[in-house]
Amino acid sequence: MNLVLQCVVFCRMKQIASLVVFFCLLSSVKAQDSTTYFFVRTTGQLPFLEYGLGDDRLGGAKMTYLDTNVVLKVIDSVGTDYKVQLSKYHTAYVAKSNVKPDTTIKVRPYYLTNSWRVFGNDTHDYVAVAMEERLPYRAVQQINPSRLVIDLFGATSNTNWITQLKSVKEIKNAWYEQVEDDVVRVFIELKHRQHWGHYIAYDSAGKRLMIRIKRQPAKLSVKNLVIAVDAGHGGSNEGATGITGKGKEKVYTLQFAQALQQYLGRKGVQVYMTRTADIDLPMPDRTLALRAQDPSLLISLHLNSAGNPKAKGTSTYYRYIGFRPLTETILDRMLELGLDNYGNIGNFNFALSGPTEYPNCLVEIAFLSNEEDERKIMDPAFHKAVAKKIYRGIRDWLKANRK
Repeated sequence: MNLVLQCVVFCRMKQIASLVVFFCLLSSVKAQDSTTYFFVRTTGQLPFLEYGLGDDRLGGAKMTYLDTNVVLKVIDSVGTDYKVQLSKYHTAYVAKSNVKPDTTIKVRPYYLTNSWRVFGNDTHDYVAVAMEERLPYRAVQQINPSRLVIDLFGATSNTNWITQLKSVKEIKNAWYEQVEDDVVRVFIELKHRQHWGHYIAYDSAGKRLMIRIKRQPAKLSVKNLVIAVDAGHGGSNEGATGITGKGKEKVYTLQFAQALQQYLGRKGVQVYMTRTADIDLPMPDRTLALRAQDPSLLISLHLNSAGNPKAKGTSTYYRYIGFRPLTETILDRMLELGLDNYGNIGNFNFALSGPTEYPNCLVEIAFLSNEEDERKIMDPAFHKAVAKKIYRGIRDWLKANRK
């Protein structure tokens, strides 16, 4: 065999060997792909997704709460969390305690959305989206214009009609876009600029995703509202401690809550108290009790504390941008008490700021770690003054919504 022919044969053999190695590697990857993920379903009443593994004293940054029995694809395990693939370009983390494996789920290339129905009943408006599976979702409030935007992960649209009935009172428009190959984005435009709350869950009968929209009250009067008042902490959860009087936050927050309850009651307002005594009341229990009550709004009362004894003042907190206006008007009124302005804080990861069913405002009344603020906190007359200012802040918020 001459030298040229030997070179040709050698090159061909190298090409064949390379192809064999390539196909072996491809086969290995496919085999790994089929074994490196598995499916779970959410369990419990308050499962949620987190954006990442970052953590602080309030937990990780939550992406969304989910309904039970939602399908998630697990691609990794990190400590007490699973990393889940929501769609091709989106991942999240879920606590292992909030899911259970489901070996009956079969891999499918896509899941379709079907027809929609937009309607109302005596109390709420609804958007019902027919689905082939209980897929994960994420909702975001938007303002100017006021609307709710929901991403359906792992979904491909086969929605060829959206039936809209005249029974709706708060939903102005409802439509969707296929923003990615496997993400359907639902848009729900509201008639009023204020978000009054929403709740998302699959119906018990099948796989329809039910998006419930709370309507703006026909009469924007405080007397027409059901106001939930939450006294922070309680029982073994004592909260902060005063630096001179050594009083516990859990005791003072109940006193402030009772003062607010009494003041609202004199104004003819229906009040729901999350606690009326010094008891242990975990956050999930408070959240579920509030969900059952479905109040018009929530005011959660706390007292601040800092390592710097000079830190003082009052502040209000919200998580969702659509609920910010309530926190602004209450802060404005609280500042009339001569307290320093410690700020209006958004995207707050506090448990009771998480529910989307009603506007909510956390009020850090003043600092127990500051002597000047602490003296005010210990004064019963100050409790009544705070109640009056919160009431007026709620009234200002309602007035602004009449415009």
